[in-house]
Amino acid sequence: MQVLSLSGLAGVLAMPAVGCDLCAVYSAAEASGTVGRGFYAGVFEQFTRFGTLQDSGHKVPNEGAYINSSVSQLFVGYNIDNRFGAQLNVPLIYRSFGSATDRASEWGIGDVSLLGNFRAYESLSENFTFTWSLLGGIKFPTGDSNRLGDPDFTDGIGGHDLALGSGSVDGLAGTGVFSRWKRLFLTASVQYAIRSEGDFGHQYADDMIWSGGPGVYLALGHKYTLGLQAVVAGEYKGKDTFNGVPDGDSAETLVYLGPQINFTWREKLSVQVGADLPVSIYNSGRQVVPDYRVRAAVNWRF
Repeated sequence: MQVLSLSGLAGVLAMPAVGCDLCAVYSAAEASGTVGRGFYAGVFEQFTRFGTLQDSGHKVPNEGAYINSSVSQLFVGYNIDNRFGAQLNVPLIYRSFGSATDRASEWGIGDVSLLGNFRAYESLSENFTFTWSLLGGIKFPTGDSNRLGDPDFTDGIGGHDLALGSGSVDGLAGTGVFSRWKRLFLTASVQYAIRSEGDFGHQYADDMIWSGGPGVYLALGHKYTLGLQAVVAGEYKGKDTFNGVPDGDSAETLVYLGPQINFTWREKLSVQVGADLPVSIYNSGRQVVPDYRVRAAVNWRF
């Protein structure tokens, strides 16, 4: 049934484009096609290259500072019915970083999160689809936070950039909508992280991540769909604090633009591939900022 396939794809297209490595959590409950109960599992991979040094939003000469960050979020979930589901995320993080005189790397498990998903409203027909979903969850301090207690690695790279975990218990909330008319569609989503104080007196600032944009189905069949979307995504984050004192090198406001391809097969398999280029970056203090990022997700519903 064509309407059923589009319902599953609605969740795929409504996923947030992940921003901050420690802030964003990939939600795939809808991407599994929330049609009936059942288990699903998969992986979301994002690679981000940080190689530009900025001081208060202005590019400055870089003496070799960089971060290559790879975050693989393994997830497994269960849909109770058409509306309710739960998901567990386990991030595996690898970062290589360096300066003009030194290089190093960090790897390990990040902060594990548990999410609940609720489809608050949906309207499905042959030519029109609209869904509205809500997300809430908690993130646990399972990642190594020792870097938070280290001095800055080099100009533009601090311990808060390299830590694998926050040492804090944090709340997560989000919402997303999907609308389709015939072969055209539009998505919008927001995710908000509510931070508490973690290890070494460090508290990451609350973080808001948003994404959305128009798209078109290049192929639309009873068993498969193929969509191409232009995604505009962004992140807003204030200044972190150390024992209540603001960290001047931690706030940022970013806007990305890039293409995304979405594929589904039956109600079993969904695949996402996307790339993002920053079109606007404002940061406080001196920070290495993103040059680009690429991401991919594979999700299988049992």
